[in-house]
Amino acid sequence: MNRTLYTVLFHLGLPLIALRLWLRARKAPAYAQRIGERFARGLPPMQRGGIWVHAVSVGESIAAAPMIRALLARYPQLPITITCMTPTGSERIQSMFANEPRVQHCYLPYDFPWAAGRFLDHIQPKIGVIMETELWPNHIHQCAKRGIATVLANARLSERSARGYGRFAGLTRPMLAEMSLIAVQTETEAQRFRDLGARPACVTVTGSIKFDLTIDPQLLARAAQQREAWQTAQRPVWIAASTHAGEDEVVLSAHRELLTSHPDALLILVPRHPERFDSVFELSRQQGFNSVRRSRAEPVFSETSVLVGDTMGELLYLYALADIAFVGGSLVPNGGHNLLEPAALDKPVLSGPHLFNFLEIAAMLRSAGALEEVSDAAGLAAAVQRLIEQPEQAMAMADAGLAVMKANQGALQKLLDGIGRLIDA
Repeated sequence: MNRTLYTVLFHLGLPLIALRLWLRARKAPAYAQRIGERFARGLPPMQRGGIWVHAVSVGESIAAAPMIRALLARYPQLPITITCMTPTGSERIQSMFANEPRVQHCYLPYDFPWAAGRFLDHIQPKIGVIMETELWPNHIHQCAKRGIATVLANARLSERSARGYGRFAGLTRPMLAEMSLIAVQTETEAQRFRDLGARPACVTVTGSIKFDLTIDPQLLARAAQQREAWQTAQRPVWIAASTHAGEDEVVLSAHRELLTSHPDALLILVPRHPERFDSVFELSRQQGFNSVRRSRAEPVFSETSVLVGDTMGELLYLYALADIAFVGGSLVPNGGHNLLEPAALDKPVLSGPHLFNFLEIAAMLRSAGALEEVSDAAGLAAAVQRLIEQPEQAMAMADAGLAVMKANQGALQKLLDGIGRLIDA
C-alpha cells in the first residue's frame, strides 16, 4: 500500500470515523465537542513559527511535559503548540500549562492531506515533535513538503508493531525516510526502525525520557501533611492506579482479603478513564466498602477503607500518599502503564503480567528487584500483605526502583540536543 491508496481508504472510512466518535461520545460526552478541530476547521487563533508537539493522550502528555518545559526555557521567543487526540489528554495539557501564555493547544486533525496541510499552514511550525510512535503518513509528508523537520521522540517499536508496519512497506518506508530525527529508547528498537526504512543517520538511541521524571519536594510535603490530617500516617495505605475494566473487581477482592489481616488498611483506587469514575465508586460501595471520592474532597476517617481517585492530574500526588503501588492496565491484556512514576516516588511497585508496552523498563525493574508481578486477587493480596509486614523488603524494592531511575537518566538532554540542532540548522 502506498500513501495515495492509504489516503483513498482513509476517506472511504469517514463514516466509520464518525460512528466511532459518536460511540465514544455516548460514554464520554467531551468527544462530541470541538469536532471541527479534528478536520482543521474552526481552529483557535494561534501564534506561528514555533514548535509543534504531538502527544496522543494523557500518558504521552505527561511524558512530554519535562521536554516542553525545557523547550520553553531554551527558546523563550518561540510558542509551543501541543496537540492530542483525546479529551482526557486535552484536559491534562490545559491543566499542566494553564499559566504559560506561549503554550497553545488544539486537537490534531485526522490524517487527511488537506486537513494536515491546513493545520500546518495555520501554525507554521519550525519543527514537529511527535511523542512515542504516533505515526501519521500524511502529516509527516505535509511537513516534508513545507520543509518542516519532524522528530519522533521517546520512540518505541515492539516486534509486533514492527511486523505490522512491515506489511505496509510501500507506506512505511517513505514515511520514515522523510523524518529528520528518530530518538529511540533502545538499540533493539533503533534497528527495527532502520529495517523499516528510516535513514540510519537519523536514528539515535537516547533511552527513555520517562526516567527523567523529577519529583517536586513540595508534592511529598503536601502528601505527608494530608496523611497526618487524615490520621493515616500509621495506617497501611496502598494504591491501585490506572485500572481498566475488569481490574477493579480483582483489586477490591484483594483489598477484602487484605482487610482480614490488616483491618485498618486503606486502598486508593484510581480508574484510568474519567467515564469510569462513577461506576467504579458505585462498585466499591456495592461491595460493602466504606468509600469516599477524592473529587468531593471528602475526608478519610478511620472507618474509610477505599478512596476513589476520581480527579485528573493528581496521579503523582495519589502515588505519594501510598506506601505500596500497583500499576494497572496489566492484569488485563492492555500492556500496562508507566511503572516509573511510583518508582520515582520511592515506592515498591507491583503489576500484573501484561506489560508488553513497557517490556524493557519492566525487565530493568524486575532484574533490580524493584518490581513484582502478580496474576490474580490472591497474589495481589499476598504481595501487599507481605510488603506491609516486611517493611525492610518494601524499602529495598523502593530503593532499587529509585536507583534504576537515576542510573538511566539523561535521555531528555540527548533529545533536547537533537531538537536544538534541527531548530538551529
